Amino acid sequence: MTKLLVLYYSSYGHIEQMADAVAEGARAAGAEVDIRRVPETAPPEVVAAAGFKADTAHPVLSDPKLLADYDAIIVGTPTRFGRMSSQMASFWDTAGGVWAQGLLHGKVGAAFTSSASQHGGQETTLFSILTNLLHFGMTIVGLDYGYAAQMGVDEVKGGAPYGATTLADGDGSRQPSEADLGGARYLGERAARTAAKLAA
Repeated sequence: MTKLLVLYYSSYGHIEQMADAVAEGARAAGAEVDIRRVPETAPPEVVAAAGFKADTAHPVLSDPKLLADYDAIIVGTPTRFGRMSSQMASFWDTAGGVWAQGLLHGKVGAAFTSSASQHGGQETTLFSILTNLLHFGMTIVGLDYGYAAQMGVDEVKGGAPYGATTLADGDGSRQPSEADLGGARYLGERAARTAAKLAA
């Protein structure tokens, strides 16, 4: 059975919701799925002052060597000025040994993100994730246009050929829509099916 990791960082819960949807899609494709978050690196006083979401059902993955246990890794993080969050970047910065040993070569990688606005750097953030995964030797899966719900301008919606996305609004009030969550499910299913084919 394909083993898939959904690895995320979420400040206010939007990416956490997307992570659950990615996992749902991967499980629908028959994968065994773990959802883990990376460690918080912001000082506790900053976390408290900013009102970061502290309650979550997902444990922290602090040892990057555990990445090698999976056939596919789907990474999610909110955008921070057009790139991945410092928390997610810090985690990958600790994975030099994994890179040096080539432990992720040929495994499947994918990405998802959120931003405050429609023009908040979603695609560059996805690329910042995918660039890391390519350096680790991973085979990249995107959100292809087989997921037609990302198309059209009838409503505000996330989605890009590089990965699943959602929008949170500047105050975090907008939650992932069904179209956004559907894109996350599609991405999870596609990554799981691709990993299974590569392992066959």
